[in-house]
Amino acid sequence: MRILIIIAALFLSACSSTQGLSLYSFTNTEVESVLSKQLPKLSREVRLLGMPVQFDVNDLSVNIGPDNRDVVALGVDSSAEIKVFTFKYPVSLKLQIEGSPFYDSEKKAVFLRNIKLLDSSIDAGGFSGDLGVLNNEAMEVINTFLETNPVYELNMNDPKIALLSKLPLDMKVVEGAIQLIPRLQF
Repeated sequence: MRILIIIAALFLSACSSTQGLSLYSFTNTEVESVLSKQLPKLSREVRLLGMPVQFDVNDLSVNIGPDNRDVVALGVDSSAEIKVFTFKYPVSLKLQIEGSPFYDSEKKAVFLRNIKLLDSSIDAGGFSGDLGVLNNEAMEVINTFLETNPVYELNMNDPKIALLSKLPLDMKVVEGAIQLIPRLQF
């Protein structure tokens, strides 16, 4: 009986010490802000059918948990400039992609993996349609970026967040937000 009372007291003190830390959440807007600051990293020259192409991501939109699924959807508005001899051809490319978020407890950050291309459209000087080769190049740039750049990092300067990050965390995707929830271990 005494042991049961001691365990109950420890459990209650553990609950009260994490009061206010029961849930940490971040939204579409916060993820969009983080990614927008990193857009210059998404500019690079690629080769398309042997020709140099300057690829730039101009804008990103974020939709966390669409249709109550455990994914993050990204709308990518990009442009490319194909250089052939002395001519330059501007190309506008819009991609809809999605990936599965995961929390990396060592890096204290959320990354996306299993990136899939859902839809694409291209506009190149009167041509509208699908140009699979350019889609592949664009997806290669985006995949490489997302492998090494988190979509969200915990603010370790905030004492509450720093304390929360020391606990084992479960991640839950809800429509419009990602939640990090302390996992109670017994």
